[in-house]
Amino acid sequence: MVKIAVDAMGGDYAPQEIVKGAIQAVTEQGLELALVGPEEPIKREIRKYDTSALSIYVMNTNEVIEEGESPVSALHLKPDASIFAATRMVKDGRADAVVSMGYTGAVMVAAIEILGKLEGIKRPSAGTILCGFAPNTLVFDLGPNADCKPRDLLSFAVMGSVVAQKMFHIDNPTVALLSNGAEERKGNLLVKKAYSLFKESHLNFIGNVEGNNIPQGKANVIICDGFIGNILLKFCEGLGEAVVERLSTAWDKKIPEEQVETMVNDLFTLTHAAEEGGPIYGVNGVVVIGHGRSKAPQVANAIRVAKQAVESNLVEELRSELGKLTKGEIG
Repeated sequence: MVKIAVDAMGGDYAPQEIVKGAIQAVTEQGLELALVGPEEPIKREIRKYDTSALSIYVMNTNEVIEEGESPVSALHLKPDASIFAATRMVKDGRADAVVSMGYTGAVMVAAIEILGKLEGIKRPSAGTILCGFAPNTLVFDLGPNADCKPRDLLSFAVMGSVVAQKMFHIDNPTVALLSNGAEERKGNLLVKKAYSLFKESHLNFIGNVEGNNIPQGKANVIICDGFIGNILLKFCEGLGEAVVERLSTAWDKKIPEEQVETMVNDLFTLTHAAEEGGPIYGVNGVVVIGHGRSKAPQVANAIRVAKQAVESNLVEELRSELGKLTKGEIG
């Protein structure tokens, strides 16, 4: 049975929504789960539910990372913080994966400093489905790496290809660079230099795509640096919220309320696909991070993603492909 360590104190709605989502996940997915954090507030939430038949328990810690706190300093000053303790469970073999909705910087520091990076990786990456209109299109990098070199983009592409194959069951996924034009000569200096590397690689590289091609699903794996990726992510979220609000107002009293709610929820889900949570790729273990404002359904989904990553042997598959990159077999 897959065992997941969950940072119960990570996120805007911790521990209430984290506990609720964790219980939902254990009920639906058949796994074992450890809720990591201060025992009393977590158990107070657990007592609201019947968990007698569930494989769920609390691992007590006495510290929590606060938003804005230096994660590097916290690793030394608060070694017992919930995200660090949960990640050590993976390091020690007491859990197969860790899930957190907490402060991104702290989760990244925990992943890199406690688990370490895979060989050939300078910069672990975060990537996932950005837009639900294109459910077979992954975008890398979505935030951790603002300043990149061409070789970094190639490593993101290798990771993205493995993820597309192993977790999304896409054979021979197409790979593209995000640029300001489809032509080879388009792009800034980083994209132009990366283009040459991609052409020489064994990846199924189809060239450049533009921003409007993302919701069209023109490629399975679309690569950019984290500066651009994070702007894309937040633009999608903001645009989705604005559209939902506009349509809710326009449909008010013209369409039955239940129908409006269904359509609005569907649209919100499509435009906020990235909020469902995704792994940090390139570290020596499965670490899944979700949006800070995640509620129970998103928490349960992030746990499902972690379980899927474990069952698909994702880390070993990444290790194998990144080893080829290190040996020069990819490009």
